[in-house]
Amino acid sequence: MKKFRKLVVLEPIRFDSASEEALHRYAEEVVVYRDIPADDEEKIRRIGDADALLVFYTSRIGADVINACGHLKYIGMCCSLYTPESANVDVNYAENRGITVTGIRRYGDRGVAEFIASELVRLFHGFGGMRWRSEEMELVGARIGIVGMGDVGTEVTRLMQAFDMDVSYYSRTRKPEIEKRGVQYLPFNELLEKTDILTTHLHKNTVVMGREEFERFGNGKILINTTFTAPYPLDELKRWLQGEGNYYIVDSAVSIGGKEGEIYRLPNVICPDIVAGQSSRSGELLRQKVLENLENYQP
Repeated sequence: MKKFRKLVVLEPIRFDSASEEALHRYAEEVVVYRDIPADDEEKIRRIGDADALLVFYTSRIGADVINACGHLKYIGMCCSLYTPESANVDVNYAENRGITVTGIRRYGDRGVAEFIASELVRLFHGFGGMRWRSEEMELVGARIGIVGMGDVGTEVTRLMQAFDMDVSYYSRTRKPEIEKRGVQYLPFNELLEKTDILTTHLHKNTVVMGREEFERFGNGKILINTTFTAPYPLDELKRWLQGEGNYYIVDSAVSIGGKEGEIYRLPNVICPDIVAGQSSRSGELLRQKVLENLENYQP
């Protein structure tokens, strides 16, 4: 017996034809949309009387949408779900209405680590047309601080150590297994002062730096972010970028105000505007985990 009467795929998700066909194992009717809905009204129209929904990170499913779609029993987030506060679905509201919400983890972490390594190598050596120091450098011995030691932070740590970098970290909770690998824990303010490179791997909408922290971090530094929201006010980031020898590395322009924004156009900002965690391998893992969530759902 199929679990759902109607399953709606709200927007483009990294499904191939075989994965889309597999959705029919779980629902009597499957409706797939190929573009991103423009507003809540369109989301509500698409979902209609569906009892199951799949959504990517590109659409927000808030309380108003959930309330208007009274048949929903299941929402599958085809993206990371770490905390309700950082999710693009109002998880708490949905669950209070008896709707199961699932998400996935550990599918694009390696791509993020490789992006950071790639851009640091280019910036250290000058391969990309700009160079951090006056003379070419290797990554060996460079002092890098990692903020947030979750799935992504752990993967970044592993790769940075492979380059023999001097790695320290800050996290809300200590990670003894990471420290056994020779990574030093530092309080956040000390991490800012003692490292030349800072990379943040935090939940969306988490803010950890303001003007005081940027001043403590200082100049001649490299700051990296690969989350869809910046963990600091953009005006403070822009102010810091006026400092001598400062560089900012970010994969997607969405977190710095888009490609039309002032920060994107600054000469010391490196932004290819590509989601670092996106690859054929991460797409395969995403499809696998989304289908596993559907398989494991119990009506």
